[in-house]
Amino acid sequence: MRDMIIDLIKEKKYSSVRNEILKMKSVDIAELISELDASDSLIVFRLLPKDLAVEVFAYLHNEKQKEIISSITDKEIQHIMDELYFDDMIDFLEEMPATVVNKILKNTKEDERKLINQFLNYPENCAGSLMTIEYLSLKKEMTLKEALNHIKATGFDKETIYTCYVIDANRKLQGTISLRKLVTGDESKTVEEMMNTDIIYVTTHDDQERVAHLFKKYDLIAIPVVDKENRLIGIITIDDIIDVIDQENTEDFQKMAGMEPSEEAYLETKTFTLAKHRITWLLILMVSATFTGGIIRSFEDVLESVVVLAAFIPMLMDTAGNAGSQSSTLMIRGLALEQIKLKDFTKVIWKELKIGSIVGIVLSLFNLIRIYYFEKIDMKIGLVVAVTLYFTVVLAKLLGGVLPMAARKLKLDPALMAGPLITTIVDALALVVYFTMARWLLGV
Repeated sequence: MRDMIIDLIKEKKYSSVRNEILKMKSVDIAELISELDASDSLIVFRLLPKDLAVEVFAYLHNEKQKEIISSITDKEIQHIMDELYFDDMIDFLEEMPATVVNKILKNTKEDERKLINQFLNYPENCAGSLMTIEYLSLKKEMTLKEALNHIKATGFDKETIYTCYVIDANRKLQGTISLRKLVTGDESKTVEEMMNTDIIYVTTHDDQERVAHLFKKYDLIAIPVVDKENRLIGIITIDDIIDVIDQENTEDFQKMAGMEPSEEAYLETKTFTLAKHRITWLLILMVSATFTGGIIRSFEDVLESVVVLAAFIPMLMDTAGNAGSQSSTLMIRGLALEQIKLKDFTKVIWKELKIGSIVGIVLSLFNLIRIYYFEKIDMKIGLVVAVTLYFTVVLAKLLGGVLPMAARKLKLDPALMAGPLITTIVDALALVVYFTMARWLLGV
């Protein structure tokens, strides 16, 4: 389909292009436009009917949105801004440079401009920056019949109608009522009689991670957002939270790999920016790795006496680092999903101690047999390696479990205590244990 449309564009058969893209879903059209160059993407975008163009625009990535906004007329911009859902418009404006924002704001109505400025002033990654004002509110004095009539009259342009929010004269949140109750309930009953007063809500400054957790915990499709006086300000819907979950997961993966988090797509990020995001942690880890060199130098006498010990250093360090990374990955994910809490600290230590012991014994026995029977190396050296391996695996498992929890306790992101950092720490520990065991068991 894509190749055929590109061929039609080259042949300037725009009527055929329009017919073909109208057969596609909005998200697929957005994907097609994103793959085209600037001039072709603008042609395709302008071939779309106005309402479809708005839907497609909401699915485009930020760079392509900026490209299109910079190329279309003020009248076209105004139509897009008028028709976009409010939260989609805010998401778009947050990513745009000041010149583009100013161009858009001058084409919006004064009351809407004030609202936009209010939303743009909310701190990044808080509930206020995610919410939309397009929700359905009901008065508790309404009968169910009146409420349904109100929904029919005003619900067309709302983000969702499946949950309605009950407010009083001061816009304070009183309760929620589902569309199912409104449709199936007795029409003569009031909203107050049927509404749910046990409300799950967030405040405008709550962190987006907490909001995502509430969605997951209570299986929500929308959540109300209130101010400090419990007045209903807006709602957050599930589609925005899915984006947040993707963003938070990406951020965690980047931190776990020892990089500064970035929200930009890989291919759209400048090479220098990517290098800058990576080099800081690489420098820190490189400098911290000098401790490993210092440990080896301090045990030079042991290495000079039994040179063969050097052959097992890479295996011991790699195994310790891998063991620590396994535990830290599980801990970081468990903390993120709130399956593990700080009060579980002793349980985590005990569990990792048992796991480390089992894994350590298996790996140690395997290596002892390999070193003595297959590599024909002295049994004492095999014992040094095997005992070291056992203790370093146990220590690595304990550190991998404990350090992410310690980071959470210190209000740091547990993802910082991931692979690269854990590996650096347990490498140094592995060497200390190794050479200490060698001195003790070999008497060197």
